[in-house]
Amino acid sequence: MVKELGKKLIAQNKKGRHDYFIDEVFEAGLVLMGTEVKSLRAGRATLTDGYAVVEDGELWLSGVHIPEYNEGSWTNHEPRRKRKLLMSKREISKLIGTLKEGGMTLIPLSLYFKDGKAKVEMGLARGKKAHDKRATLMEKQASREVDRELARRTSGKSGRSPSKFED
Repeated sequence: MVKELGKKLIAQNKKGRHDYFIDEVFEAGLVLMGTEVKSLRAGRATLTDGYAVVEDGELWLSGVHIPEYNEGSWTNHEPRRKRKLLMSKREISKLIGTLKEGGMTLIPLSLYFKDGKAKVEMGLARGKKAHDKRATLMEKQASREVDRELARRTSGKSGRSPSKFED
């Protein structure tokens, strides 16, 4: 029986969504050592430099930093070791086909526990150019300003302070 139910977020890769266009999102399991699981339960992980590679028809997660467990002994893990991703053969073969096309990469977007099991959300991504990042930032700022203006209008406030020359 599962002791934990639901989804508990451990880490997110906000830089990944900023630097890449995400085309598809996949969920994969992780093969972890005991001290890695304990370190993740403490909420410690970094996904910013992570990526996935295909080796011999298997997916491997590289560059993800899971720090050593403080109470661990000689059984502690290496913080930046490669970790095997668990996905179905059909999904892996589909990913291999799209990754071979070129210009695509597989990056981790978030790391979480789902019903007690460690999962990683992987995004099939294309890199953004500098002008794409600026355009995305401008769109986000414009939508914030529109939301702010709508909230101000619905609350009935004018948004400007009265001048000392007005009567």
